[in-house]
Amino acid sequence: MRIVRMILAPILLFLNWITTPRGVKRPVDLQQQIDQQTAGLSLYQFKACPFCIKVRRCFKRHSLKVETRDAKNDEKIRQELLEQGGKIKVPCLRIEENDKVEWLYDSNAIVEYLQGRFANQA
Repeated sequence: MRIVRMILAPILLFLNWITTPRGVKRPVDLQQQIDQQTAGLSLYQFKACPFCIKVRRCFKRHSLKVETRDAKNDEKIRQELLEQGGKIKVPCLRIEENDKVEWLYDSNAIVEYLQGRFANQA
């Protein structure tokens, strides 16, 4: 299985790179407001995970600046995901709003959340 991942990971990353979606163009002041809203979001991810790529493409499509954290290669981030999120599963979106933290797992749920919150702000 490891060999399959070693072969597929560069292919997935290359395909993602050549087919990267264009972001939404917004007025500068509106984009700044969106950037402030996304300041409380962090994505725990593995770089070549297809589900993580799906979420990152959603960020790009909606021109969202969200911090990404590598839970595969950074032991501190991995431990943080386990201790605070409850499990090591990616993608995981950490949502910090109004002094509350929510951990959202599953790429479909994350994309749905992002589209519901940011899709109409063009």
